[in-house]
Amino acid sequence: MVTAPDTRTRLILAAMRLFWEKGYGSTSVADVLQAAKVNSGSLYHFFPGKQDLLLAVLDMYRGGIRGMLLEPAWRGVQDPIERVFALLGRYRQSLVDTECFYGCPIGSLALELHEPDVPVRERLAANFAAWIDAIHECLSDAGARLPRDLDRRELAAFVLTTMEGGVMQARTFREIASFDGAVRQLRAHFDRLLHEAPPRKAARARPPPRKKEHR
Repeated sequence: MVTAPDTRTRLILAAMRLFWEKGYGSTSVADVLQAAKVNSGSLYHFFPGKQDLLLAVLDMYRGGIRGMLLEPAWRGVQDPIERVFALLGRYRQSLVDTECFYGCPIGSLALELHEPDVPVRERLAANFAAWIDAIHECLSDAGARLPRDLDRRELAAFVLTTMEGGVMQARTFREIASFDGAVRQLRAHFDRLLHEAPPRKAARARPPPRKKEHR
């Protein structure tokens, strides 16, 4: 049996959707109340102000990154490097489904809030860091397939930069080619890295045990 979300969760989910659709600045408290179908007293019981609601939204994104984003993208994908591109493929599908209107919610908020207060900036950074951590985990799992001296965390951050830039351009030009071109260049970079890695040594077969001579 599926239970309805509690009032606090309804407010966060409503704000999450509205901040994504309209932007933080263009979403009023009244918009959130109407979408969540709660009264103002209920909202202010949980959130003293609009920014407190934003902090809760960012916390929910951070806490749900694996369940809401990574696990659906990686379902059935075992190869760690292909997981990187499966995640990018999930963003691509969202762009296609929305005719290139979709934007990464964290990236959109980071661009909109030019000088966010420290708690907001810290939570934005935590969301980006969690995304990078997930990609870094994939690159670490790739092991010797990638060059030993490669800075895998920097590469993970570069993957994030490629995704955010590709999404931003696709939204601006209203066409998927910008995103596809960025990912295609990233794929070519990965192919070169895989080619540069030294070939893995084949396991040496052990010689059969020598038979003892009976004298």
